Amino acid sequence: MKRLFLFIPVMLAITLGVVMYAGIGKDPMHLESALIGKPVPAFELAQLENPDVMLRKDIFNGQVSLLNVWGTWCPACRDEHPDLVWLAEEKGVPIVGLNYKDNRDQALQWLQSLGDPYTVNLFDPSGSLGFDLGVYGAPETYVVDAEGIVRYRHVGVVNEKVWYETLEPLIRKYSREG
Repeated sequence: MKRLFLFIPVMLAITLGVVMYAGIGKDPMHLESALIGKPVPAFELAQLENPDVMLRKDIFNGQVSLLNVWGTWCPACRDEHPDLVWLAEEKGVPIVGLNYKDNRDQALQWLQSLGDPYTVNLFDPSGSLGFDLGVYGAPETYVVDAEGIVRYRHVGVVNEKVWYETLEPLIRKYSREG
């Protein structure tokens, strides 16, 4: 019986090794989304700038766009913000903002001082749409096609490299298909 207890640490070490080996080489920023290939979840949220205007998922119909999850509390969002302004102004990319678990006044002040890259901004103070999207945190950016179907999810900062290597080819592809 004592010999059996000697094998427990060995078995634990082997199990831990197998688990760690399975994770080697995987991109920690790549998180699968159950929504890929499915429509943006139904929602009814107020516009950030005007709480009397309610927005629904039909804002995604008609053109391929990015859905960017952001918050003033998010340091990485501040880091990516100039790149989003560049995408909107220089590249003409339609970006829908999802202001996630934030304060309306702080968010409006942020956009006023740093620039507003968003064609429209959803205000999600409780995180309901974020929850339905499977948001882990901010920033996260989704490619949504002209039919309102989620085609890709990027976790982390969108910058020039991410734009040219990943997002731009996807936007071109889904624009041609639409």
